[in-house]
Amino acid sequence: MTRLRAHTRGVAAAVALATAMLGLTGCVGPVTTGNERFEIAGGGTTGVYYAYGEELAGALHRELGIDIAVEETHGSVDNLLRVAAGEALLGFAQGDTAADAVRGDGYFAEPLPVRAAARVYDEYVHLVVPAESEVRRIADLEGRRVSLGAPNSGVQVIATRVLASSDVATGRIENPELGLDASIEAMQRGEIDAFFWVGGLPTPGIERLAEAMPIRLLSIEADTVDRVNEGHAGVYRLADFPVGVYGIETPAVTMTVPNYLIASEDAPEELIYDVVRVLFDSRQTIGRRVAAGEFLDRRQAIFTAPVELHPGAERYYVDARR
Repeated sequence: MTRLRAHTRGVAAAVALATAMLGLTGCVGPVTTGNERFEIAGGGTTGVYYAYGEELAGALHRELGIDIAVEETHGSVDNLLRVAAGEALLGFAQGDTAADAVRGDGYFAEPLPVRAAARVYDEYVHLVVPAESEVRRIADLEGRRVSLGAPNSGVQVIATRVLASSDVATGRIENPELGLDASIEAMQRGEIDAFFWVGGLPTPGIERLAEAMPIRLLSIEADTVDRVNEGHAGVYRLADFPVGVYGIETPAVTMTVPNYLIASEDAPEELIYDVVRVLFDSRQTIGRRVAAGEFLDRRQAIFTAPVELHPGAERYYVDARR
């Protein structure tokens, strides 16, 4: 947890930089950054986080004049650590993992100083197998090669909880700890029997996998979702995969988890105000390129408990109602 011990120094440096950039003007408007560069902590390059981050970075550059780009990461845990350490201005994170972060639970040895800018969309838990696989239910995964996601990813957090709630011991499966891109490649080569993924619909990488080979989505049934929810603030919801997604006509159910755009609690209020303003002003443009972007809803964006809204985001939502 080197990053956790170093986060105070990193955040302080980021705040000092951003304050200098804002010129202490206190006004809402374009931010000049000189040669400084900001990052958005995304995920794997074939996931929705990365695609959404690319579009948001482009909008922020156009509207605020800042040099900002999305960076490839391992996912939610990694993103939260990077934001807390001042390595990224913004990041995407699953609501369950973010809740762990602010409480200092799970993968986090101590609470992280992060806040939510918006609830952006809900993510679907994917459990992908080849169409011809003998695996028909979660219990059938025991003794097989199953990627539970990359290290420091929110996927691994959820996958572990789903397996535990299905009485499948993680010690009795072979887990190569692959990210989405590597999982897709491994499945195409026949090196794994299944993989977990948590992302918006449709996830571009899985779309391409479905074009290359027939796949199925295993159901995560209601009783499993109920067991996963015990002790986890009830953040998970049962949902149907839309019939036809990824070309799959067989109905399947799964669970969803909200996804947040996060920032450090010490990020300047005016800067985060502007970030959220641009996020909503660019909703249609982003949504044309990233389907998950269409689900951004100002009425739902404020529901990020137990992660508190950043003061800049909170002020934006108050002003937007006037």
